[in-house]
Amino acid sequence: MVFVSDAIYPYMKGGKEKRLHEITKRLAAMGHDVHIYTMHWWPGSDRASFQDGVYLHALCKRYEMYHGDRRTIREGFLFGLACFKLLRVRFDVLDVDHMPFFPIFSAWVVCLLRGRKLYATWHEALSHKEWVDYMGVAGVVAALIEHLSTRLPYCITAASLHTKNLLATTHGRAKRVELVASGIDTSALHMVQPAPIQLDVLYAGRLVKDKNVDKLILAIARLTKTHPEIRCAIIGGGIEKKRLQQQVARLNLQKNITFLGVLPKEADVYAYMKAAKVFCSPSVREGFGITSLEALGCGTPVITIDSPANAAQHLIEDGQNGSIVALDPTALADAISHWISLDQPPSINTQTEYEWRHLAQKQAEVYTP
Repeated sequence: MVFVSDAIYPYMKGGKEKRLHEITKRLAAMGHDVHIYTMHWWPGSDRASFQDGVYLHALCKRYEMYHGDRRTIREGFLFGLACFKLLRVRFDVLDVDHMPFFPIFSAWVVCLLRGRKLYATWHEALSHKEWVDYMGVAGVVAALIEHLSTRLPYCITAASLHTKNLLATTHGRAKRVELVASGIDTSALHMVQPAPIQLDVLYAGRLVKDKNVDKLILAIARLTKTHPEIRCAIIGGGIEKKRLQQQVARLNLQKNITFLGVLPKEADVYAYMKAAKVFCSPSVREGFGITSLEALGCGTPVITIDSPANAAQHLIEDGQNGSIVALDPTALADAISHWISLDQPPSINTQTEYEWRHLAQKQAEVYTP
């Protein structure tokens, strides 16, 4: 099995990278010969690496993926060109990540010439309007590229029901689209003890514009009027970190908000999730929302945003295991106040359908003729 993705875990700690890591290492444990072709992320000059039973191969050097708060076209285009090197690779199954789209076209040519079926994994699907809102005029071209790319794979794996529905309604791709969501390892979560700190609110994720961490900071500023000792921790790194730190300083919230950076181990993040009274994810765009699922798996309620592009809201039963609110500091503050003021934490159960071992088996079945 060959998987193609420009970014891989743990060098990039996003939801799609985590999903690829968790599923491929379990496919390898099931006896499959698994290879990931990517950029050169690992240290040293070796073009290949072996991690968790999976072979990693560098198709090209690592190009910067972001310019400011947006993905760069240059990186996607150059990685897409590098994917033509797959013509020299023997494989039975080739599955390519949908983002940044250019590799899909290269992989389609490779599979066509090799007489193989092309598989692809889709994490989110955007409408024409959403592309234009994100990129301006260039979004018109991006929307066309995504629409064309949905036509090329023989079979698409949708990483959430939300994405599967959008592929059908927005792009007209409903045939041969299989649902295999992201997941958690509940046994690993149960082994983690809460961090020994007082923590009310936690955010964990990339610090980029779409995550709207600035709105969370404004919500904390409002809450200091009624909860002067409120404690919020922010885990993660990204292009917005410096600006967010400046915002915290400007609002004089240094005693209330702590930036923890990127934590080295998953268990460290889980420990903070278990210590927090509520997890807040103010992102308006989530293909699935794996950090929200992990927080729920830690027994922590989740506040997420009511947005058409936010699949994480489908994990939440409003008022039961979290809150779904508008992207507004007042709405966020009200929801945070509710959850941190409870005398007893809510009882939260995570469905077993989100166990990685079940999802890896489902993914293997997608490739079975």
